[in-house]
Amino acid sequence: MPSRRQILVSTGSFLLLSPLARAAAPWRVTHTDGEWRQRLTPAQYDVLRDAGTEAPYSSPLLDEHRKGTFFCAGCATAAFASDTKFDSGTGWPSFFRPLPGAVRERGDESLGMDRTEILCASCGGHLGHVFDDGPAPTGLRYCMNGVVLTFQPA
Repeated sequence: MPSRRQILVSTGSFLLLSPLARAAAPWRVTHTDGEWRQRLTPAQYDVLRDAGTEAPYSSPLLDEHRKGTFFCAGCATAAFASDTKFDSGTGWPSFFRPLPGAVRERGDESLGMDRTEILCASCGGHLGHVFDDGPAPTGLRYCMNGVVLTFQPA
C-alpha cells in the first residue's frame, strides 16, 4: 500500500509532466488573448497562438537570402541567424539551428503524427516543427512558418 507521501509525490510528478502544465510554462513575454489579437495579424495569431500552419510557398521569407537575423513576430526575440537558413524544398523557411536559448521544444502528437513542436522561448508562440532530415552540421530541419518571423538585415 503506497503511503500518502508517495501518492502526493506521484500525483505532483504527473501534473508537472502533463501537457496542461507544459502549456502553462512561465513565459517572459505574456499578453491576454485580446492583446495578442490586437498585436498580431489574423494569420500570425492563427500560427503563433493556435498552432496553425501557413500555406507552403506563401512566405516572402522563403526567398530571403540576405545576411541578418530572423525574429519572432510576437515578441521580437532573435530566433535564427541567416547563415543557418537553407532551401529544404518543403515550401517553408528552414534552418539547421536556432540561436542559443531562442526556442523550446515540446512533443506534438496532433494530426496522428509524432513530431517536435518549436516554440519561441520568450512568448511561447508556435513557430513550427523540427525534423531530423536536415543538412550538416546538425542534421536537423527547423521548418518554420514565415508568417511568424520577421527579418532584420545585418
